[in-house]
Amino acid sequence: MEISEHIQIVADEGRLLARAAAEAGTDAKVPTCPDWQVRDLLRHVGMVHRWAAAFLAERRTSYQLGGELPDLDGDALVEWFREGHAALVATLESAPPDVECWTFLPAPSSLAFWARRQANETTVHRVDAESARGGTPSPLDAAFAVDGIEELLFGFHARDKSRVRSVTPRALRVRATDGPTWTVRLTDGPPAAEHGATAPADCEVSGPAARLYLALWNRLPFPEVTGDTALAALWRERSAIVMG
Repeated sequence: MEISEHIQIVADEGRLLARAAAEAGTDAKVPTCPDWQVRDLLRHVGMVHRWAAAFLAERRTSYQLGGELPDLDGDALVEWFREGHAALVATLESAPPDVECWTFLPAPSSLAFWARRQANETTVHRVDAESARGGTPSPLDAAFAVDGIEELLFGFHARDKSRVRSVTPRALRVRATDGPTWTVRLTDGPPAAEHGATAPADCEVSGPAARLYLALWNRLPFPEVTGDTALAALWRERSAIVMG
């Protein structure tokens, strides 16, 4: 996907997140993140938006911690979130294509990394906000879902930090019924994702790309699981992401 497309997704998804949070209220529980209320969600994503924008705006070339979470609640917290989201979108839109700053996953450029990362960050948490509000969730574009699955499989879970491991080598197939197929080889090292059905699968998870995207982020159950269901369970138990 193009950088401009990712930036538009950041813009759209952030507005949807804020609207759902305001409608739910900051006391509402977040079913997709059982330990959180909406106030925790807004504080987290608002901090991440400001943290990401600072790397681009200040040309930060080394890792720095995010800022402190605000002592705000209710409408004031929603407005604080909206301000940080708007500033992130403006920063992404105005950053020069060759800007150089710290990143933590492979990408064609620093700007491409942050636009994609924040598109996925904001989308996943928009889903959280809508789960707290209830009702019909906003749709998720299949092409973006495919792109997000690739960030997860080839980016996050290619790192040493991934805990999705198996002492006995296994193969997990991820098949989008409206898109591509991936094979994830599981060993005692980081998972190795490959395009296509490159090995016999011990387990296959399949479904529409948008559903798979949310399932791989542990926001929904896998639409369909065939073969050794323990591998799908392993993913759900061990795939939580550590940023940075």
